[in-house]
Amino acid sequence: MQPHHAAATRWSAVATLLLALCASFALQPAQAADSSGTAVQSSGAVSGSSRFLALGIGKSSVVELPEDAKDVLVADPKIANAVVRSARRAYLIGVAAGQTNVIFFNGDGRQIAAYDIEVGRDSGGLRDAIRKMLPGAQVNVDIVGDSVVLSGVVANAADAQKVVEAAGRLVADPNKVVNGLTINGKEQVLLKVTVAEVQRTVLKQLGLDLSGSNIQIGNTVLNFNSDNPFSVQNQTISNNNLTPTFNLPSGGTIRATMRAMEQSGVMRTLAEPNLTAISGETAKFLAGGEFPVPGGQSCDQSGTCQVQIQFKQFGVGLEFTPVVLSEGRISLRIGTEVSELSSDGAIKMVNITIPALKVRRASSTVELPSGGSLALGGLIQEQTKQNINGVPGLMNLPILGTLFKSRDYQTGQTELVILVTPYIVNPVAPRELSRPDDGFADPSDPQTVFMNQLNRTYGLRGTADARAYRGNFGFIND
Repeated sequence: MQPHHAAATRWSAVATLLLALCASFALQPAQAADSSGTAVQSSGAVSGSSRFLALGIGKSSVVELPEDAKDVLVADPKIANAVVRSARRAYLIGVAAGQTNVIFFNGDGRQIAAYDIEVGRDSGGLRDAIRKMLPGAQVNVDIVGDSVVLSGVVANAADAQKVVEAAGRLVADPNKVVNGLTINGKEQVLLKVTVAEVQRTVLKQLGLDLSGSNIQIGNTVLNFNSDNPFSVQNQTISNNNLTPTFNLPSGGTIRATMRAMEQSGVMRTLAEPNLTAISGETAKFLAGGEFPVPGGQSCDQSGTCQVQIQFKQFGVGLEFTPVVLSEGRISLRIGTEVSELSSDGAIKMVNITIPALKVRRASSTVELPSGGSLALGGLIQEQTKQNINGVPGLMNLPILGTLFKSRDYQTGQTELVILVTPYIVNPVAPRELSRPDDGFADPSDPQTVFMNQLNRTYGLRGTADARAYRGNFGFIND
């Protein structure tokens, strides 16, 4: 009985040692490699539990299993894939951006390990590039699916644009970049614009209309009338006519109506709008008005129709978007327009005349220092029209042909110049600002009635400024 008892004791000790080793393996986490290739441990199999594992696209992780794996389940092989090289070692590979899970089973069909895998783009290279471009910036890069979320603080809009462009290169689509960057101390830009336009027009009309009545040639009585049109303007610019009448010895009269007129005109347009906008934002300005345009009509069931009216803008318009770059330089996208109502090209309906618009428009994107100026010039337009109307054949006669024709001439020159000056500005205290009506004082009734004054002479505000002047000072409007 002793040998048998000794053998039983040895087998009991071996069984105890095996149970202790199995328990130590179950409690010791198994290794799974992260995206850098370092082995990471995986905990023992507990049915229903899983670990989170982040993978980069094209990156792999090594998983060390606590037991021999017999089967593996990959929920979506298009997102991630699992390659089993041995019974206790597997490789997880990221294929495309997305989420999936991988579950390992032993020979008995029991789950021994499970991983929730999120595959995204590796942002390590982008972080290193941003750190090299902007050493002092605090930028966080997060990958959410196939998009990049940027957060943190940068010095100016130019640095923010660099970060956004670098992130757009990573995802190959700028629309998948979520810009949550904050600019430290946003600059404000004052844009001073001068719009100057000069138009010059010259009109000349010279025509002769002949009319004859009761002119007898033998037994024939002749009546004629020639009315030469002025087709450039579609009208006569003046009704001042010279109409001599000639009585013929044989009877009858001939009347000659001569129209001659010359007209010149000069128009000057000047606007100086000043606008302020935060760097990266858009500001707009319009000095002009709106005119109504029929936009169709709508009818109800009873047959009553109403004309829909739309309004179109005209005048001097300005739109600009400044972006403050480093060292006080400003990237400026500017668009300006000068328009006016015109009868040329107007549409005439039954009781409505819809005017046309003459438009001068310019847009550009430039880079300027604060206080530097830009001139948008060369917007010159010259137009010349000339028509000759008359009686065929007779109008071509030398000298005498002038009696049977009319000449209509029109020429116009227009030049538009736009001067742009951006400034980087800071807010000031209200006491340092002034209004156009500061110090304005209405006149008394005797001053208005007897002296025809619309306002009294008024001076500067404050006693300190008043002591610096002697006599009357201020503004006087006559």
